[in-house]
Amino acid sequence: MAAAFMDLVDVTIVNIAIPSIEQSAHASVSQIQWITAGYALAFAAGLITGGRLGDIHGRKRLFLIGVGGFTIASALCGFAANPEMLVASRILQGGMAALMVPQVLSIVHATFPAHERGKVFGLFGAVVGLGAVSGPLLGALLTEWNLFGLEWRPIFLINLPVGVVALFLGRRFISESKAPKALKLDLVGVALVSLGLLMLLYPLTRGRELGWPLWGYLCMGGALVVFAALVSYEKRKAARDGSPLVELSLFRVKSFAAGIAVQTVFGVALGIFFLVWTLYMQIGLGWSPLRAGLTGVPFSIAVSVAAGLSVQQLVPRFGRKVLQAGALVMGVGVLLYLWEAHRYGLAIASWQMALPLVVMGLGMGLIVAPLTDAVLSEVPREHAGSASGLINTVQQMGNALGLGLVSVVFYGQIGDRLTLAQVGPAFVHAFQHALWYVAGIMAVIFLLMSALPKRSAQHAEAAAQEAPAVEKEPEPVH
Repeated sequence: MAAAFMDLVDVTIVNIAIPSIEQSAHASVSQIQWITAGYALAFAAGLITGGRLGDIHGRKRLFLIGVGGFTIASALCGFAANPEMLVASRILQGGMAALMVPQVLSIVHATFPAHERGKVFGLFGAVVGLGAVSGPLLGALLTEWNLFGLEWRPIFLINLPVGVVALFLGRRFISESKAPKALKLDLVGVALVSLGLLMLLYPLTRGRELGWPLWGYLCMGGALVVFAALVSYEKRKAARDGSPLVELSLFRVKSFAAGIAVQTVFGVALGIFFLVWTLYMQIGLGWSPLRAGLTGVPFSIAVSVAAGLSVQQLVPRFGRKVLQAGALVMGVGVLLYLWEAHRYGLAIASWQMALPLVVMGLGMGLIVAPLTDAVLSEVPREHAGSASGLINTVQQMGNALGLGLVSVVFYGQIGDRLTLAQVGPAFVHAFQHALWYVAGIMAVIFLLMSALPKRSAQHAEAAAQEAPAVEKEPEPVH
């Protein structure tokens, strides 16, 4: 949980501190872009490989290597002498996160029996909610406090004590697990996955800054060809020696295939909302980073509360309906926010945002924790690492797609040459426009969820374990 929290905070904490980094480190626009995009690209490209390496060499071992590397990379970011070093350190940090993060869900899946797993996923959902919003809040506080005159650097250095604690506790308490069959790392698969993801995500992260050049569209189209080649190669690899990088048989598991689709589309919604929301508050409304961060606290609390309730009490009783209810509730929260933004305009206050944010947070909490549980519920344990890597990869891909779409659904509504007086109204209008897209995506997610199993296999297994074993007569011992 410490490692999951550290990664989630690190993804969001940097955005708040970007103006400070730009000023004090004299970073160019391109370097600023790479400080955020470099992490995302290295993370997404390495996730499936990281998951498979855990299956082969041991999940505890890879987890500890990832945590140690992430902590060292955080120190390098914090003490970066120039923007070039900061970009390189962020890419290293993303690569280490790709080793660390897939092991979190794999270790949970391989270590805990079915009847205990729900509680752990509830805790995981609460950590996801806490990490998503506490990142900007922590970033705002650490940047404004300017501890020891270090300006933005504490946003990275805060990972050091968390990483050391995670290493110590991980060595002591996590039990080792790996795939029962000896597997080999599929290097051709690694190359094809990395190339395909980079060809898809690089134009999305850089497209707006470069004016959406033709090569970007060709690159994204070429990514589909690379993914088609990957599927063809992985089929032959599975038939030949049974150790492909991407276990295509997982997609024959209905709950996994449906869950992956939901995760991808949900990632798009979150990618659009969180960036647009930050821009709306800080540029459109002219709020300080600290006020913007504090405004998100009700959302964070609501996600954490709903995540714990959904997995431990609601999903065992109502199954898939809880996830569908979450999509509807989150959609209602988005529409409520849209109505308030339209009604109050530039005069909107933080307390007026609390209600739609709480409703959205409750909806998101009902989805995030049980969705992971549902996706992994029927996956064989020996493929837990590969499945976990895929879940995280499609989340990152969805997120990157959402960030890419921001230039269409948000910036597309804002003129190029705005006077100071026009900035606020333009950003408020663009925010409302983007929220219509988010609401539409939540409706799509609701429909996709109908393909999930009505009840998770784990809950059926747990019920069977808790039922009194009186149906079979005990066999006599000779």
